[in-house]
Order: sequence, then C-alpha cells, then structure tokens
Amino acid sequence: MTIAYACILFMGLLPYVAAGIAKKGFQGYDNAMPRQWLAKQTGFRARANAAQANLFESLPLFFAAVIIASVANAPQDRIDLLAMGFVLARITYLVCYVANWPTTRSIVWSFGIICVVSLFFQI
Repeated sequence: MTIAYACILFMGLLPYVAAGIAKKGFQGYDNAMPRQWLAKQTGFRARANAAQANLFESLPLFFAAVIIASVANAPQDRIDLLAMGFVLARITYLVCYVANWPTTRSIVWSFGIICVVSLFFQI
C-alpha cells in the first residue's frame, strides 16, 4: 500500500472522528433520532458536526485525484507528498473548526484544495 492509498483510508475514517467529537459525552443523545439531536446542538458540537459534513464532502475529489494520478503513473513521491499535505490540512481544518477559528480554517481549507488540484497537475 502506498502512502497516498493509506491517506485515502485515513481520510475515509476522519469524518467519524468529527462525529465522535460532536457526540462527545452523549449528553441527552438520542440514538433513535441522532440527526435531529445533532441539529439542535450548539457550540463545539455543532461545529464538529459541520466539520464532519465538510470532511465527507471533500472525499470524492481527493479520492479521484489520488487514484487518477496513480493510474496515470505520476511520480509516486509527489502523489504521496500531496496526499499527506491534504491529510494534514484536513486534520488542521477539523481542529480549527471545533476551536472556532474561522479565518485560519479557511486558509487551511485553501491549502487542502491546492493539494488536491496539484495532484491533477501531476498527470
């Protein structure tokens, strides 16, 4: 397994970390209606839930970029580096979202998207 493919696996699981943060402590958590419960949350729980959604939304383009670059025989070291950059950006993004640092979060988001677009330019 390449580093980039390991990054795909990691990114596929990261949204669940955000979900866990949103449900931390399960105070009043309703497992019968989890989405309604999450919709009523505020503060860090609401931000973690929003981060979860955004993390899921970012997956298709990242997955496609890594796989297409790999199939096109782009240099593996560059694919790995850009995939790791994306992962680092998305972890930092989650931290910034939960901590309520919107400007830093947007900057970090931009870095992540640059990594993904750059993967396509390796083809």
